[in-house]
Amino acid sequence: MTKATEHVCRVCGQSFARQDLRAWIDVRAGISALIRADHPDWAAGGYICQADLARYRRRYVEAMLEDERGELGQLERQVIDSIAEGGLISLPPGEVITPPITFGEKMADRVADFGGSWTFILGFLVVLIVWVTVNAVGLMAKAFDPYPFILLNLVLSCIAALQAPIIMMSQSRKEAKDRQRAENDYRVNLKAEVEIRQLHEKIDHQLARQWERLAEMQQIQIEILEGLGESRR
Repeated sequence: MTKATEHVCRVCGQSFARQDLRAWIDVRAGISALIRADHPDWAAGGYICQADLARYRRRYVEAMLEDERGELGQLERQVIDSIAEGGLISLPPGEVITPPITFGEKMADRVADFGGSWTFILGFLVVLIVWVTVNAVGLMAKAFDPYPFILLNLVLSCIAALQAPIIMMSQSRKEAKDRQRAENDYRVNLKAEVEIRQLHEKIDHQLARQWERLAEMQQIQIEILEGLGESRR
């Protein structure tokens, strides 16, 4: 690498190859304002290295989110880290980070699935009909649970008392999964929103620079035409 191909970063003061630097003209106005606040010599003709640019881009995103959402939480920090690192933040469908499932939780899921199925409803209905029929019609010599079926009420109460907390345990696990999926969707949507906004700002910046260059070229053409007109006189 020769001295002719080296440029100095205005932030860290180190020399880099031209392809490893970003020129002042290519940096958006919001990020340039942050750089100029720390380094007043940041102006036209200056360069900044990729590491320092990523650091100021991170500060710019943090300031933008703080202005809109107030104090940043863990999810917003994860989005900012993902933007700074340039990596993916979304999880594949069905992949949710959960702690290991215990035997009791597996059994709770199975009981909840079975308790909410038509198999359980129809089977339990058959048991109730048989129970009432046997004790009411007198199919046995002596009814083991005569009307008003006190033993049946006790059994139903015990089943409901045991089934309710088991189903709640299973629902709590499913709710935790749904919350993690919602957090994942929020991170993806927030990152997409920030990236789209930065893309709009970049396009606006490029359009503004193009208009400036076109105006400068027109001014040069006008000066050339004026010079030609004066020379002919």
